[in-house]
Amino acid sequence: MLRRQLIAATASAAIPFLGSRAFAANAGVGDREIVIGQSAVLSGPLGGAMNGFNAGAQLAFDSTNSQGGVHQRQIRYISLDDELKPDKTVINYKKLLGEHQAFALFGCVGSANVSAGLSILAESNAPMIGNYGLGDSARQKAAGAAYFVRAGYGREADRLVQHLTSIGMTRISVAHLAVPGGVEVLNSIRAAIKAQNASWDVIRSAGVKPDGSDAVAAGKALAEGGAQAIIMFLAGPPVAELIKSVQATGASPVFYGISSVAGEQVAKAMGPRLRGLAIAQVVPYPWSDADATSREFRKLSAAKSVPVSYYTYEGYINGLVLIEALRRTGRALTRDNLHATMRALKTRIAGMDLDFTSGPTGSRLVDLVHVTSDGRFVR
Repeated sequence: MLRRQLIAATASAAIPFLGSRAFAANAGVGDREIVIGQSAVLSGPLGGAMNGFNAGAQLAFDSTNSQGGVHQRQIRYISLDDELKPDKTVINYKKLLGEHQAFALFGCVGSANVSAGLSILAESNAPMIGNYGLGDSARQKAAGAAYFVRAGYGREADRLVQHLTSIGMTRISVAHLAVPGGVEVLNSIRAAIKAQNASWDVIRSAGVKPDGSDAVAAGKALAEGGAQAIIMFLAGPPVAELIKSVQATGASPVFYGISSVAGEQVAKAMGPRLRGLAIAQVVPYPWSDADATSREFRKLSAAKSVPVSYYTYEGYINGLVLIEALRRTGRALTRDNLHATMRALKTRIAGMDLDFTSGPTGSRLVDLVHVTSDGRFVR
């Protein structure tokens, strides 16, 4: 018994105690600033997307701050790397809410990560807004504490499968991250296929470690299935390695990516060898000349040397959603008030219709774009 008590005491000592200030209704809100915190994967092969997301979000925050902030308060954004490790996410949440006095969390990542921190969100009542890379089941678990801008992976799976089957491609295989969220996406794709025809199923599937160490083996295994199309729920360098591996066998399926796939990175890695890649995107086209928000985004990006991409634009749009919620909540800013604002929020930003009144996810937008060998996106 004593040994168990010592182990428990050591474990709790490793994670800083939040402290009573972190539970205050207006913690992180001063006369001149609002502190917003993030725990996300910022390093390794999966870190590129979130660094782009953060660069875009910072454009939105800096632009608002330069115009006087939100109700005369500047937004200060603090981001911590959790390496996609749930235990480190818990430590970071406590550090952000306790040591850094964050008012709300923003742009957090990972189904297992956010799920591990839900008890902290419940205790502190800190809203979580504008997150990335969570499975649909994790979103439902977080309902009431978190608000998601982008459409869910189930919605992406439906859109991809509907497109493929409409053009006669029914032999579909899947490459997915070998994590619980990846298995959930695989099951969503399987359900979408069966919704088209109960006798159909995924031809073959392969899990890929986040570091991509088994991407080549996974590609060879998928090539043997004879699929017409391979849907990929992967991120970072493993995408190109898997495509190369499939092509090396002589197989020639078309490749489709869930929004986690960075088309420009794949094009850079493959060059002329890239052919037949389309990706589901959950934010509008960043290069649109018709939309004022995308034009302003590109102007701000050019001034700060931030690359224009779907990742940076998603961060920018999510930042705008947070800013709009803070504005609507008013000067008397508390966590309860911000939750109330988010639950009632219906708006249109960058051509995206957002409605949080019926659940934690605001958008249903899923667009399909083709990726050229020189890294351009064609609608």
